[in-house]
Amino acid sequence: MTYAADMAISDDDVDHVRRCVELAREAVDAGDEPFGSVLVDAAGRRLFEDRNRVGGGDPTRHPELAIALWAVENLTPDDRADTTTYTSGEHCPMCAAAHAWVGLGRIVYAVSAAQLTGWLREWDAPAAPVAPLPITTVAPGLVADGPVDEVVETMKALHRAALR
Repeated sequence: MTYAADMAISDDDVDHVRRCVELAREAVDAGDEPFGSVLVDAAGRRLFEDRNRVGGGDPTRHPELAIALWAVENLTPDDRADTTTYTSGEHCPMCAAAHAWVGLGRIVYAVSAAQLTGWLREWDAPAAPVAPLPITTVAPGLVADGPVDEVVETMKALHRAALR
């Protein structure tokens, strides 16, 4: 596995990202877009997980936003800062902003917004309604690591399947 020098993606990170991919698959099976996310505490325990739920008509039902909302209700500010959010795709601007506003910690994403944008262009699919900005452009103080090479092709296949 090869990562940029500033990234510190561990085997545990990859395991959590794989759970996000499973959640993304569940989302596709339910008729939603392929996104899944997991919130993990400093000890590595999974605290909360969700999948995309936009198929019901609310385009804001992203799992990353669900994590931010859950964290505000269930964790202290210090505990939120010590978490890691794992996700199948780099946060959209809405989710990156929510993540920053509630003070969540590190983010590890399976595929980047740039990768997804490229795939959608390749498939002549409609673009997202918001700019595909990197997390740290929206929220410069956040730490975000990704993509995770081990799952990129699986995620590409899930996005392709969701378009059908």
